Formats: sequence, C-alpha cells, structure tokens
Amino acid sequence: MKKILFLGVILLLFSCEDERVTNNCFQGIKLNEIVYLNNPEFINLGVPSGSVITTLQGRTVLILRQRDNYKVFDLQCPEKDCGNPMSFNGLNALEYNTQINGNRLIISR
Repeated sequence: MKKILFLGVILLLFSCEDERVTNNCFQGIKLNEIVYLNNPEFINLGVPSGSVITTLQGRTVLILRQRDNYKVFDLQCPEKDCGNPMSFNGLNALEYNTQINGNRLIISR
C-alpha cells in the first residue's frame, strides 16, 4: 500500500505544470506570408482605415490600413502574457514588417 501511495505522489509531482509567466512570448516567432488584397476575405482593407482580423500561419493578427500603408499586429501575446488575447489598452504588441507590391501585402518577421 505504501508503494502505491509513494508512486501516486511521485506521478502527481511530475504531472504539475510550470505556472510561471513567459517573459518573452514573441521569442522565435517567424511569419512570412503574402496576403492578396483582392481576396474577398480582405475586402475591408480596400478603404483607408479599414481593418481585418485573420489567422496567418497559426497566428491571429490584426491588419490595419492607414492610407497607403499597412500595419500588422499579433493579437495572441500582448503585454508579455501569452494567456490573454490582445486588448488595445496601451498597445504593447508585436508589429510585423509589411511591404506592398501591387495587390500583394507581404508580411514578415
């Protein structure tokens, strides 16, 4: 009986998760994607100040159009807390690099 209890305690200890908050949620995130702005999914980006929330390579991102420029923000890891979705209070988010080439928006990091 003691062996079973001891084995149960050992298994319980090894099954615990690490509850520490990761200090750098964006470390190692790579994203290289081409968004075709003429696709129906991105129709809201056809006007200045338009925006779209979409998933690219498993990352939830916000794409904003500002006149002829585009900004792309990661919505998954704000404030270095990977457990909460993005809120725009204080906007401390990962911003991806963007480049426009005709009707193609190239997003990278």
